[in-house]
Amino acid sequence: MESLAFGGSMDNPPVAGFLLPECEGQDVTTAPNPSVTAVPRGVWVLGFVSMLMDVSSEMIHALLPVYLVTVLGTSTVTVGIIEGIAEATASITKIFSGALSDWLGRRKLLAALGYGLAACTKPLFPLAPSAGWLIAARFIDRVGKGIRGAPRDALIADIAPAQLRGASFGLRQSLDTIGAFVGPLAAIGLMWWTADNFTAVFWAAVLPAFLSFALIAFAVSEPEPDGTRVPSRNPLNTAAMRQLGTAYWRVVAVGIVFTLARFSEAFLILRAQNIGLNAMWVPAVLVLMNVVYALSAYPAGALSDRINRTGLLVLGLVFLAGADLALATLPSLAGLALGVVLWGLHMGLTQGLFAALVADTAPPSLRGTAFGYFNLFTGLATLAASILAGALWDAYGPAATFLAGLSFALISLAGLLAIGKSFAKPVGQ
Repeated sequence: MESLAFGGSMDNPPVAGFLLPECEGQDVTTAPNPSVTAVPRGVWVLGFVSMLMDVSSEMIHALLPVYLVTVLGTSTVTVGIIEGIAEATASITKIFSGALSDWLGRRKLLAALGYGLAACTKPLFPLAPSAGWLIAARFIDRVGKGIRGAPRDALIADIAPAQLRGASFGLRQSLDTIGAFVGPLAAIGLMWWTADNFTAVFWAAVLPAFLSFALIAFAVSEPEPDGTRVPSRNPLNTAAMRQLGTAYWRVVAVGIVFTLARFSEAFLILRAQNIGLNAMWVPAVLVLMNVVYALSAYPAGALSDRINRTGLLVLGLVFLAGADLALATLPSLAGLALGVVLWGLHMGLTQGLFAALVADTAPPSLRGTAFGYFNLFTGLATLAASILAGALWDAYGPAATFLAGLSFALISLAGLLAIGKSFAKPVGQ
């Protein structure tokens, strides 16, 4: 097992401030950089599963905040509460599904169950007669996300070779994010075609969700457990928490503060509406963000297999701070575009890397539990951040919301620089 840290040594000199993995018997400057085709087939399939479900989800979520505020008359703080509760529900569910996957020693069954539940909730959105029904549909949909999330990420960690772990998580994230901009694009086209018929768009979102479930049910094969991963008797006891190790819990701590700075993307949509963007074009915000996200996630993941992952997280936080600053101080279409592009860059540089860091630092037999705990605590942070963002928006306006995000981004950056040296990145195990 090899590890990376800030700084350098005579045997392994720093490159651009970070260390390349040591490659025994060869010069690190000529170390091979595996292409995307080297990523295992199972990771590709799981990426397409995520992509199809995101097409469906983002067709709905790109319009839902505006639908709630303009059609159903809910307040902005209510949108924040709904989004926060939805994401926190998904995160809380992940701890149980992740631990259950460790106890069973199997991942695919739970992942498929989660995708199936999410698919079955999609018809509730066009059928909902009131905000209460929409909240219930959003809640159940996020339960499905919570059930599938940790087992799916642990399954990717099981499938991917350690030296391709960053690339594998980055590829899945890129494919997932392609769905996240195809969905809003489809929503824009359908809103134009149907003359702003929200219900028709919600019905169209049902088909890709069921295609996603069919793909994971019939096209994903789970690897047989090897000697490094045996079922855990009780993944949620205190002994298992200690077994996860100090390096893992430091990753969780940074992730919590980071999430406080990155509240729901619903506020990007509301900012677009605030500066006067027509309802039909509001989903373009998510299209732009997710195009940038998709283009940056795989290169960032692949690069993190060769240099220290922490350095890329630092850069991602810098982009997040810039996004918040632009969105707070530049209330124009150009300012919105700049903020959204920077937001997408920060997502591409950080989200897959956090997953890789969890996989790096957690024991193989507790990977599902590790992803579950990480998502639980960051999900609670999302709830707090989204409620705070909505309250600040209603009380002081959008600038206050994004300036608060900027403050948390700077705090997270300081914390990451302080403890990032302790992150170990195994290159094989």
